[in-house]
Amino acid sequence: MRNINDMTKKELLDLPHRNWGEEIICDCLIIIPGGYREMHDSGYRIMKFVAVTDNKPTCIISGYSDVVHLDGIGGYGDNWGAKGGVPKFILPSGWNIDCLPKSGLLRLFCKGKIKCGAALSSLEIYAKERKS
Repeated sequence: MRNINDMTKKELLDLPHRNWGEEIICDCLIIIPGGYREMHDSGYRIMKFVAVTDNKPTCIISGYSDVVHLDGIGGYGDNWGAKGGVPKFILPSGWNIDCLPKSGLLRLFCKGKIKCGAALSSLEIYAKERKS
């Protein structure tokens, strides 16, 4: 597979979709906005997300999301409800966005790895838990 810095939007859109329920851990995500006719039921454009590891795309995570939730809904991290509720202390994830040189698409990344959660109407992603 080619390096994401040398790929076009069309090449990224030709990648396979992940299997339903498959857990994906990756280095970063590429955000591909939908065209002006690709609208979500909410009235906003859809986004597709491509998982990337070692600067190589692996698969499309989501194809019909209008929102991405960083560190899950509310930003409390993965599985916070099972850990006794809202955490009192959250380690910063250091989320960042830059722009790929050839395609002009946005690349979303954080400190460490990203765990991609459910991809329904919205996509939940999490910075993998780190030791403090």
